[in-house]
Amino acid sequence: MATEEVQKHSVHTLIFRSLKRTHDLFVSNQGNLPEIDDRLEKLRRSIKAKDGYGLVLDKAAKIGEARKASGAQTPGDKPLAITDGSAADAASAAGSLVKYNAGARPAEKAGPLVAGTHTSLVRASLANSNGDKSANGTIASHLQLIPKKAPSIPKPKWHAPWKLSRVISGHLGWVRCIAVEPGNEWFATGAGDRVIKIWDLASGKLKLSLTGHVSTVRGVAVSTKHPYLFSCGEDRQVKCWDLEYNKVIRHYHGHLSAVYSLALHPTIDVLATSGRDSTARIWDMRTKANVHTLTGHTNTVASVVAQATNPQIITGSHDSTVRLWDLAAGKSVCTLTNHKKSVRSIVLHPSLYMFASASPDNIKQWRCPEGKFVQNISGHTSIVNCMAANSEGVLVSGGDNGTMFFWDWRTGYNFQRFQAPVQPGSMDSEAGIFAMCFDQSGSRLITAEADKTIKVYKEDDEASEESHPINWRPDLLKRRKF
Repeated sequence: MATEEVQKHSVHTLIFRSLKRTHDLFVSNQGNLPEIDDRLEKLRRSIKAKDGYGLVLDKAAKIGEARKASGAQTPGDKPLAITDGSAADAASAAGSLVKYNAGARPAEKAGPLVAGTHTSLVRASLANSNGDKSANGTIASHLQLIPKKAPSIPKPKWHAPWKLSRVISGHLGWVRCIAVEPGNEWFATGAGDRVIKIWDLASGKLKLSLTGHVSTVRGVAVSTKHPYLFSCGEDRQVKCWDLEYNKVIRHYHGHLSAVYSLALHPTIDVLATSGRDSTARIWDMRTKANVHTLTGHTNTVASVVAQATNPQIITGSHDSTVRLWDLAAGKSVCTLTNHKKSVRSIVLHPSLYMFASASPDNIKQWRCPEGKFVQNISGHTSIVNCMAANSEGVLVSGGDNGTMFFWDWRTGYNFQRFQAPVQPGSMDSEAGIFAMCFDQSGSRLITAEADKTIKVYKEDDEASEESHPINWRPDLLKRRKF
């Protein structure tokens, strides 16, 4: 018996034919969904209700039965519409929407609102809380629909320009850090000459020099609750000075490299320090114990700040990230990766629940506690070493090339900028601002600079809105995240 030769096709052809046969089979009802089985649908809904609301299902049934027994109106009986509240209207129009008519007198009734004629439904405030009597004696409470206002860009507040009021010299090296004491009588500075100097704020005279560090002093902080001054430096040391005896009473050992920044917690006796070992450390002020080592950054942690509310510790690093930390757990709760370059400075707003971080690409503002991005403040393109903010809404940023930019915190408007003048005899390349802070009143700005001086700035008393008007053009690209 001769076998028939089977025609050979490629796999591609066979698959295509199979697909075509399947398509022809189902093409007549391709768009139809399977029929809904009522029994299965009821079962599905009851399972879902029991799963999601099992704990309160019986309560809802009991409340419904109680309402029926008492004869009270159930929520489902009422028409779901916005009415103007009058009884006649409810009877006639069964709760129709009321159209806003700007030209009509308050007592007039406008006709029902046709669907689709208005884009927004916003409940208007009652024009007259006790009601107006119209001609026929009925009281009309005017519940109207008004169009929603478009969001407007806020106009910056006027701030007086700042001017140089005093230059204090005395350090023999770059001045790297500043702290003003809570009583606003003196301030402390640390410098590359390894000395911490205490200066009188009013006169600018030197009151005291504290020696003890063996390398550049990079951070100082004055306690609000104790007569203590804290300092840290490139010698890996963190010291606590008793200002009643002007002596070191405690050392906090643990950092493996230079310590660049320190911050005191405002309400509990802990101290936060950060440095070149890519960590921030939390110390018990009294026992000197290293309570937490906050690890996670991959490069130098240049700035650390502490506040009473969460996040209680915020750090900025040369790995271009900002981290928010849970102080109780000693863990990072959020990492903000929006910056492209090193974050060298973080500043907390004195009254708003916000903070700002500075990098050569942008200064960025964030809202606590979750670290929500608010806006970019663009324009200071040099390396921003430091920032300061006061309660009037003035944010100042200081650059590595000696430039100072003054901003309105709310809008990010740059109302003043200038180059800090160098001390006579210094090279122009020595114009660099390393640290800055406002005094406790917010009326004096103190800067620490590379020409070995401390400069004090104050607001220009003679300036007014007429002499220095706001030249403001809103930037629509403000909310760019990167």
